[in-house]
Amino acid sequence: MKKDIQIPEVTDVEIAVVYEYNAIYRTDDWNVYIINNKNVDLEMIVIVTQGFSDTKITSLFRKKIDVLPANSFAKIELIQPELFTLNNRFQVTFFEGNVLFEKTFTFKENAIKEGALRMLPELQKRGILAS
Repeated sequence: MKKDIQIPEVTDVEIAVVYEYNAIYRTDDWNVYIINNKNVDLEMIVIVTQGFSDTKITSLFRKKIDVLPANSFAKIELIQPELFTLNNRFQVTFFEGNVLFEKTFTFKENAIKEGALRMLPELQKRGILAS
């Protein structure tokens, strides 16, 4: 029975950490975004995030997005620089039509830094894509 369950491969969905100016607080912040490069809407998106290392683990953070339109993006959360020394995992589950998709994105420890930033055309901002 378990062998009969098939979850298709996720393509054209990305998680990015973006370094951007916050005009309200006049600070440069690190924010996490989900990017939908598909030509269809994603529905019932659930994102579960957690930072971890061999000796530390953060609490779980959950975010739900009802609909992410085709070829769009949404801000998920502010991420504190103190977490960059940990591995940061983003488990993303969503429906495309009536099909369930799931993928885990990871930022390895110390991968999030200013020197790794590049222009992300979908956002028109500098950021880093998760692996």
